[in-house]
Amino acid sequence: MTSAGRPVVAEIVRSGFVEGRHYGSVVALAGDGSVEWSVGDVSSAILPRSCNKPIQALAMVRLGLDLPPDLLALACASHSGEEMHLAGARRILEGAGLGEADLQTPPDFPLDDVAKEAVLAAGGTRTSIAMNCSGKHSAMLATCVLNGWDTATYLDPAHPLQVAIAETFAELTGEEIEVSATDGCGAPLLSTSLVGLARAFAAIATATDGPEARIAAAIRTHPELVSGTRRDERTLLTAMPGSIGKAGAESCYAVALADGRAFALKTDDGAARARPVLMAAALARSGVDREDWVDGDAVRRTGEAVLLGGGKPVGEIRATF
Repeated sequence: MTSAGRPVVAEIVRSGFVEGRHYGSVVALAGDGSVEWSVGDVSSAILPRSCNKPIQALAMVRLGLDLPPDLLALACASHSGEEMHLAGARRILEGAGLGEADLQTPPDFPLDDVAKEAVLAAGGTRTSIAMNCSGKHSAMLATCVLNGWDTATYLDPAHPLQVAIAETFAELTGEEIEVSATDGCGAPLLSTSLVGLARAFAAIATATDGPEARIAAAIRTHPELVSGTRRDERTLLTAMPGSIGKAGAESCYAVALADGRAFALKTDDGAARARPVLMAAALARSGVDREDWVDGDAVRRTGEAVLLGGGKPVGEIRATF
């Protein structure tokens, strides 16, 4: 069964009955960049959402942005809005002589439920700094200051910053940008295929020097700043030393290993619940979870999505490939 030419990649199983399905596509690249296996349409353009952030951060480093690894990780982040994330974004801004008022991220609550509840308990409201993209936006502003560019228009696709990001994006994905849209945070959102996305992550993961290596090192040493202390992405990267990865909205996900193997996926319905299930299954299909250097149990746990009935486990979301 398919939807828009894409196969079922996951089933929602309750009490032994398949009550729903997720359609989508998945690709695995071998270390030499060739397609090892794929499911669905992996060559058409998609909007990878926040999976693009490490590539955007790479462009900024190429433009001269010089941040320590923890803040560079935050520039790649869809952060949880924990205090360490907010403090880091403020450090980036202060280093550029700017403040929270310069951010053009839409005000929001933290992604992390615990952090959000703390804000609400204290009578707080939505803020631009708490929005999960504030690390990226702070880095964009700092890059503009460094290059003498206007900070009020930094999100304009014609701004020198965004033009340079698009050039780096096309270079790393190896594909022309078919679609330039607007992301949820207001920044330009560039399209590529799942193959192109995986290719870009592999290029960063295998770099031994230069800006690409700096991005990879930042993600590897600070996965909690790229996501959050209670996020599945952090657990997965910690379980696979040397890997890099980034999740995005609409159930996008890209992961690359230090040897150049890379994985990228997306579901058609954008359901976040299926994303970690599918990545764990993709890694298992390629045997990564059984390799000696990997904490296989931890990798497999990231793919567990238990359905409850009366507060007790009665089913699961399971991958079908």
